[in-house]
Amino acid sequence: IVDRIDDNKDGYLTTEELKNWIKRVQKRYIYENVAKVWKDYDLNKDDKIAWEEYKQATYGYYLEEFQDATDQHSFKKMLPRDERRFKTADLDGDLAATREEFTAFLHPEEFEHMKNIVVLETLEDIDKNEDGFVDQDEYIADMFANEEGGPEPDWVITEREQFADFRDINKDGKMDKEEIQQWILPQDYDHALAEARHLVYESDVDKDQKLTKEEVLDNWNMFVGSQATNYGEDLTRNHDE
Repeated sequence: IVDRIDDNKDGYLTTEELKNWIKRVQKRYIYENVAKVWKDYDLNKDDKIAWEEYKQATYGYYLEEFQDATDQHSFKKMLPRDERRFKTADLDGDLAATREEFTAFLHPEEFEHMKNIVVLETLEDIDKNEDGFVDQDEYIADMFANEEGGPEPDWVITEREQFADFRDINKDGKMDKEEIQQWILPQDYDHALAEARHLVYESDVDKDQKLTKEEVLDNWNMFVGSQATNYGEDLTRNHDE
């Protein structure tokens, strides 16, 4: 696997090579995931998934059989949300998703034209008073439920400071859609680059900004827990990259 990451075959892994590899692994994982579920939804085998096929496969049984009022309510809430996301992913508007469109539906965070949907769904999940904004208490409630009513732990106090100092950019006490996008989909943050830098920093014994095979093997546990090896899965499979 080290040899496959080494694009220019010079015997060293650079941050750039690791970043490119991690991005390839991420992309492959996403497309494999879509391929795995494709046949469950493409019921008429026309190599497209119509909205009706997806709806029937996902909700058909529940909408017909479930009499439980709470279940009915949650499914009826999820159904229009899924339909909205499906229609956003369906770029040609024919209500039938190609593989690329279905990939955008299942993994919207990876596609530029789906970002507004990711932001909107996040807002709907956290905005309990439904005023169209996320205030500080709603932001905290998404990660911490103070059921015992005691003092908040230090990390929660730190998160409150994060909200006030960084999340709430215009300082009006709440996050609007633009601020939510900055929070969950920051433009200036590259996950693959951050992970590549971390791997080099932790493994680069001689501090020459690149890794030898020995340095990688000496710090193998770090790589097994990384996206660079798909969290270890790639070590047990044979495939050409």
